[in-house]
Amino acid sequence: MAESVTPFPSKTFGVTIEKLYKSFDGVPVLKDINLEVKPGEIFVIMGPSGSGKSVLLKHVAGLEQPTSGRVLIGSYDVADPGTRQRIHLALVFQAGALFNSMTVYDNLALYPREHRLGTEPHIRDRVMHALQILSLEKAVNQFPAELSGGMKKRVAIARALVTDPQLLLYDEPTSELDPVMSATITEIIAALRDQTAVTTVVVTHDRGIAFAIADRMAFIMDGRIRAIGQVADFKNPADGVIANFLNPVIDLKNPRFKHLEDNHE
Repeated sequence: MAESVTPFPSKTFGVTIEKLYKSFDGVPVLKDINLEVKPGEIFVIMGPSGSGKSVLLKHVAGLEQPTSGRVLIGSYDVADPGTRQRIHLALVFQAGALFNSMTVYDNLALYPREHRLGTEPHIRDRVMHALQILSLEKAVNQFPAELSGGMKKRVAIARALVTDPQLLLYDEPTSELDPVMSATITEIIAALRDQTAVTTVVVTHDRGIAFAIADRMAFIMDGRIRAIGQVADFKNPADGVIANFLNPVIDLKNPRFKHLEDNHE
């Protein structure tokens, strides 16, 4: 008889970022970032390409180390290697990062197998539970090359769920998806938070996903936080730069590309 599966730990954690700076080869990328993600909320970080939002997410995941400042998950510093032993954190990469030589099942089973998180029957229960949540049971023996873009995204999310996350991070989860599948992924992110109370941080430039699911949002530009607030604060922002990003006006008589060198924003 297989061991019972507890899908997610009961405790969830918030994130605190304090005076975070990051430079690469002396070039500043993040500049004095300060923000707080509350336990159990969906926090969305928006901004244009190259603004630093994905680099910021990698700091929360512990994949990058600050030049100065710190990132805390609960009361634990992400820079401390012991934090990953205390916190169950999962990152859903923009491109999915699935192993093409492995079936869907083996992609999901890899982490619990490598970390010896149970017997093979127990691991199978975990994998199948995650696939069931994402309605992917029929894809269990398929390879990533056989999947659509939307299915790959769902498999990547299912793989994250197998780690029993208390903090779930998404990097551009709706990129390269059609509108219907983008809506599906958006619904999945919201449903997982509602079912599990997992703290969720989403990096995106997709206004639709941000407005649909965010409890709170931050807008980052040129490596700095330009605004933090509720969704309502961003629907009609007073900041003209943010308004132009969220609601760009197409002017064929005076196209914006002619002014890019004059105004990098």
